[in-house]
Amino acid sequence: MEPTIGLSAENLEKAAHALNSVLADEYLLYTKTRNAHWNVEGPDFHSKHLFFESQYQQLDEILDSVAERIRTLGHYAPASLKSFLDLTRLSEQLHEKNTGDGFIHELLKDHESLIINLRGKIDYTADKLHDMGTSDYMTGLAETHEKMAWMLRAHLK
Repeated sequence: MEPTIGLSAENLEKAAHALNSVLADEYLLYTKTRNAHWNVEGPDFHSKHLFFESQYQQLDEILDSVAERIRTLGHYAPASLKSFLDLTRLSEQLHEKNTGDGFIHELLKDHESLIINLRGKIDYTADKLHDMGTSDYMTGLAETHEKMAWMLRAHLK
C-alpha cells in the first residue's frame, strides 16, 4: 500500500532514489571504518582501535535509519553489496597507510564528500520534491557527519 502523506508517487520515488545513494555511501563508509578498526597499526593502536569502533557503531545506526526512511516513503532499500557498489559515489579503495592518521585522512575525505552530497540533496528534496520530511532528515544526517568529521579532524592537530 502506497503512503498517503501529501507527496505524489513520483516525488516519493525520487526521494527514495536520492536516499538509495545516501545509503550506499553510508554502507561504504561503514565498511571502510570497520576496516580501520580491524587493521589499524602503530603506537596509537589501542586508542584508534576504540575510536574507529565508536564511529562504525554510529554508522551502523545511520544505516538502519536511512533504510527505514526509504521504507517510510513506500520503497524498498537496496540491500546487496552489488547494489551498494553500483549506487555509491565513494571508492572502497584505500589510498593511505594502515596507521591511525592514514585511516583518519581517508575517512575524513569520505565524510566531507558525504556532507557535500547531502547538502545538495537537502535542497533538492525540499525545493523540487516538496518533501520537507526527507529534507529535514538529511539535514540531521549532515549534522551527524559534520560532528564525526570534526572528531576525525581533531586527531590530526
